[in-house]
Amino acid sequence: MITAILFSFSCMFAAGAVPVGVISNPSSASGYELPLFELEKLVKPLFKLKNHSSSETPPASEEILRSARMLEIEKWIISIRRRIHENPELAFEEHETSQIVREELDRFGIGYQFPLATTGIRAVIGTGKPPFVALRADMDALPIQEGVEWEHKSKNGGKMHACGHDAHVAMLLGAARILKAREGNLQGTVVLLFQPAEEAGNGAKRMIEDGALEGVEAIFGIHVSHLLPTGSIGSRTGALLAGCSFFKAVIHTERGGNAILAASVTVISLQGIISRESDPLDPQVVSVTFFKNSRGDDLDSAMDQVEFGGTVRAFSRNNLRWLFKRIEEVIVAQSKVYGCSATVNFFDNSDAIYPPVVNNDKMYQHMKRAAIDLVGSTNFYEVEPLMGAEDFAFYSEIVPATFFYIGIRNETLGSVHTAHSPQFMVDENALPVGAAAHATIAERYLNELSLQTTVVM
Repeated sequence: MITAILFSFSCMFAAGAVPVGVISNPSSASGYELPLFELEKLVKPLFKLKNHSSSETPPASEEILRSARMLEIEKWIISIRRRIHENPELAFEEHETSQIVREELDRFGIGYQFPLATTGIRAVIGTGKPPFVALRADMDALPIQEGVEWEHKSKNGGKMHACGHDAHVAMLLGAARILKAREGNLQGTVVLLFQPAEEAGNGAKRMIEDGALEGVEAIFGIHVSHLLPTGSIGSRTGALLAGCSFFKAVIHTERGGNAILAASVTVISLQGIISRESDPLDPQVVSVTFFKNSRGDDLDSAMDQVEFGGTVRAFSRNNLRWLFKRIEEVIVAQSKVYGCSATVNFFDNSDAIYPPVVNNDKMYQHMKRAAIDLVGSTNFYEVEPLMGAEDFAFYSEIVPATFFYIGIRNETLGSVHTAHSPQFMVDENALPVGAAAHATIAERYLNELSLQTTVVM
């Protein structure tokens, strides 16, 4: 169970609560709950992207969106997503998914490096010269049995694209096709990163070690969101997703001690760290998610050892470090009170620590302008931070970055379930919008940077 929680977003909507009020959606038969900041938006009718006025949309954005909405390209993007969805592969096992990506890149004459991080790909479009801007998509699936009955249901038992990474790959491939057709407009180079192991294994870290960010000046990433209406876009400047880590404590009985009592009191005491010591305006989480004794189901003998552990989340590395310190202090001190000793492991040398995703304000403003040009100001949302985690954070610690959401919520279709749910669905009408967003953001970044350089010179 802890393994499932351990890397749960990695995917954003499966982990932890939204730090805002929550009310029930009365129109949902399932009793699905939505954050207050989202409910008002979801009662609005879906907008019609095809009818965007050219007077409101800059020509490049309009051309890119029109390209993404062409029937041939839209059907192709959807077909890519469905092929990948039928064959979900877990972290660092994305061999067939990677093969699909490389076949499509070859078909459009797009050069790439392979492998990075076992199954990852670094493709390039443009001049091959600076500046370099990167776009990223993750490829791995989850160890979940799909519960949605449809034509393209997962064919791999116990594996499912329950977090939308199949859609992410399809959207980035869609952007690649569009950008390749517009390569003559690019004043620099777009780097396309198809990354393995976001869910488990810090694939981003491995990609970076293998040179994914070489020469890159900025990076952007998309994630589908069941909280936003289909085709809308949302994000925020600053902290967007929490940093995430995990801990495991082992309490040993000493002479006259009681490990089960010590552990029980310690779990309760840990709750005081958040309720009594942390800043209520700066959300943090300490959650115990498993508890195990050393004698299994033996009810007739005293336990000499108890293990428990869980997750820790915060919006800065400093807060994570402070939480580590207090967790260890509380566990060790409470154990001594009950005649026990304790050790605490924070997995410092493993892939279990994710820093927070923090959007660079300049990159965020660039993304926001491009998004509004594509979908209109009424379909762009300033969202609240979420306590989920994402290994895109490793990129954002090295180069200016922005991570944003593309809405897939469609109650008529049933695309309302949180990521990491067996019932998770994607409204595929969002895919061309995501492809267009990727392409617009990258092309405009390069061209605006080139224009600024020319003006300075």
